[in-house]
Amino acid sequence: MSPETDERRNGGSAARAPWSLRTRLLAVSLTILLAFVALTGLALDRAFRESADAAQRERLQALLYLLMGTLEVSPDGTLSVPLPLPEPRLSIPGSGLYAQVVGPTIWRSESALGAEVPFGPPLAPGEQKLALQTSAAGHFQTAAQGVLWAIGENPVPLSLHLAAPLASTGIEVQAYRKSLWSALAVMAFLLLCALVLVQRWGLRPLRVLAQRLATLEAGEASRLGGPYPRELAPLADNLERLLQREREVLERHRKALGDLAHSLKTPLAILRGAAPDQDLVAVVGEQTRRMDDIVHYHLQRAATAGASRSAPPLALGQLVERLFASLAKVHSGHKIGFSRELPDALQARIDEGDAIELLGNVLDNACKWAASKVMVSGARSAGGLVLTVEDDGPGIEDPERLMQRGQRGDERVPGHGIGLALAQDIALAYRGDLRIDRSPTLGGARIRIWLGEC
Repeated sequence: MSPETDERRNGGSAARAPWSLRTRLLAVSLTILLAFVALTGLALDRAFRESADAAQRERLQALLYLLMGTLEVSPDGTLSVPLPLPEPRLSIPGSGLYAQVVGPTIWRSESALGAEVPFGPPLAPGEQKLALQTSAAGHFQTAAQGVLWAIGENPVPLSLHLAAPLASTGIEVQAYRKSLWSALAVMAFLLLCALVLVQRWGLRPLRVLAQRLATLEAGEASRLGGPYPRELAPLADNLERLLQREREVLERHRKALGDLAHSLKTPLAILRGAAPDQDLVAVVGEQTRRMDDIVHYHLQRAATAGASRSAPPLALGQLVERLFASLAKVHSGHKIGFSRELPDALQARIDEGDAIELLGNVLDNACKWAASKVMVSGARSAGGLVLTVEDDGPGIEDPERLMQRGQRGDERVPGHGIGLALAQDIALAYRGDLRIDRSPTLGGARIRIWLGEC
């Protein structure tokens, strides 16, 4: 068979295998972590740039007032700033801080010599402006102030300007960015390592559960053990119950086969030891019927489904009404009045086939012995279910003997003698029991069925 055919037969499972839980959690964690780091880095970078620009504007404004305080204007309108200048960088060409005063003459700081600095237009007296200017040299933050300088009787209008490359594009911001993204990268790596370790620790109960299932499959253990986290405990409990139920079913099948083999030994021995002068036909017929009854009993016993929480709820009232209708036809020659005291809402998690075998055998036995009335009642009690079948017949004198398979209360009454034994086996499969005593209401037999898990 070709690989393509095999893959199609398997539904393409190899190509479309779902991601493991670890891969899914790691992918989601990594995506969230990278998004968080990226957004955090962008937010911090923007905040730092805005803070740097705001601080630069404040420094330029303060320096503008210092420059104004040291400025001198001669009577002929000549502008000068005595040394030392209010900021040493104004004396260094290309230092990144530039000053200019415009009046009757123009004064420029030594730092602005040969530099293309966009100082902006002169301002009227009293006008102040902080702005972002652009030139071929880049982006500049500027601060300007217009004043009216008093010289004798003729005041002179002056316009003072300061400029500096925008702080958010400066070397300090670049260094900050490099430091910021390096730190965020290290933090992301450490967080990712922590997430992997936390994920590994968090998924450890799943690995333990898988390992214990593997040991169960290999036959090296009989239980899943525990304890497990609260989220996994229901799954582990359900698996434990399922495995226990499978073991019980297997054990029941083994016992049924062993009992069947043991039960057939006696009829076969009788057939082998039949004397030639005996009525061989009668012996063969009797033992054949006996073997048929034995096989029927063990097949029904082995087919018992047993307790299962996954079984759908079964309405017992409707089931009893169906059994009443069937038994009325079977015992049509015997006028029997059926009554039930089962609430319509009463339900049980029991296999429908088991319920029919259980109640059908008990009700059939009651119909055989009842004088005129059979009653069924039931209710929830102590976490389980109690069903009671009563009749107005003569009652059962030896319940223990009648519970044994093949034993009949009266040979004149048709039957195989296995109905009550089968009913008891079904009750036991549901963690319950079956008891026989006398009915205080009708005076005949009372069969009480206790089901512990339904």
